[in-house]
This record gives sequence, C-alpha cells and structure tokens, in this order.
Amino acid sequence: MSCPHCQGAEKLFDASTARGDLESYRKNGPDKTTVMLLDAIRKAASPKSTDQTLLDIGGGVGAIQHELLADTVQSAVHVDASTAYLGASQEEAGKRGHRDRVTYMHGNFVELAPEIESADIVTLDRVLCCYPDMPALVTASSAHAKHLIGVIYPRDTWWSRLGGKLFNMWFIIRRNPFRFFVHPAGAVDAAVRANGFTQRYHQESGFWQVVLYGR
Repeated sequence: MSCPHCQGAEKLFDASTARGDLESYRKNGPDKTTVMLLDAIRKAASPKSTDQTLLDIGGGVGAIQHELLADTVQSAVHVDASTAYLGASQEEAGKRGHRDRVTYMHGNFVELAPEIESADIVTLDRVLCCYPDMPALVTASSAHAKHLIGVIYPRDTWWSRLGGKLFNMWFIIRRNPFRFFVHPAGAVDAAVRANGFTQRYHQESGFWQVVLYGR
C-alpha cells in the first residue's frame, strides 16, 4: 500500500486487536450500530433475489459478511488494509462454513477499486473515519454499489471532532501515521447522492450515525 495512513492502519489493527474483536463478536454478536445497518439492509434488499452480492470495505472481522451470508447474499468481497482483520474474518468464515463464498483482498480500496467488480450491496462500517480522502473513498465505493450502500461514521458534532483530535494526539505520541477523521456529514451525503442514490434510512446512536442509501 502506497498510503502512509493505510500503513498506520495495518500497525494499529494488529493481530491482538483482531483477536479481541473476533472474540467479542463471537460472544456478543455484531455491535449495536452494525445490527442497525444489517436490519436496514435486510428490509431494503430484494426479497426475490437469490444471487445478491456484497462488497464489504474495511470489514474488520467480517461481522456484516457473516450475518448477510446467512440470509441475504450469496457471495461477498472483503477489502481491508489490515492483514490481521482479513485473517480473523477468514477464520470465522471457515468456522461458519462459507469461506469459499468470500473473496479477500488486502490493500487500500481506492487503489484497488479498478480491479473490483460492482456489488448489489456495499458497506463501510466505521471506515470513513479511518480514511483521509473522504471524497475519493465515497465516490469509489458508491460507484461500486448497484442497489444499496450503507455507511456508519461519526456524527458531525463539536464533541466528536474534539474526540477525534484527542485520538490523533495519542497516535502522534505513538508515532503512528494513522489519523481519525470526522468528515462533514453534508459532504458525505452529497458524495453518495452524486452517484444517483437517495437516503433510505438514517439513525444516530451515541458517537455514530448509521445511513443506508438506495437507488
């Protein structure tokens, strides 16, 4: 990966973090906001389709893939900047019996986008806050969505921006080039809508907002 920020993400989301997140997922299931997005996707997805596809960008341990492969999609592509997260996702997929239905790609999605086919559903669960060039990421990801795109990202408030600055102070101290971003909600919304989408669902939950778009 040519992006120093992505290299910082690889360092931050290491084997220890991935193992902890996987154990938490196995014990407690998906996070609250992820459940909200999953519910919205299931309600909006075509009930008659039997071959829907998923592109999960920055999928972590694969919670969205594992859940939707059980009842909504037939195959998935998982793109992640963390090899540790990809490994954890593959481990869980093997345990659940759908390892052969997922394609795993390591790297920066914006760089890999030309190599990746479009999918019926695209998800970015807590990914926008991990990427510096929001317009590039949102434009590329929404262009890859045939029907639905779901995003979970920080609410655009003064206290979330303050929290982001505190996080980044810690990264500077640790000499990690990774940074946390609170992108303007209006700019995110405009970038998604520019690819022909309209908002289907929006809900705020603490630090986060969950949004689903469709076309």
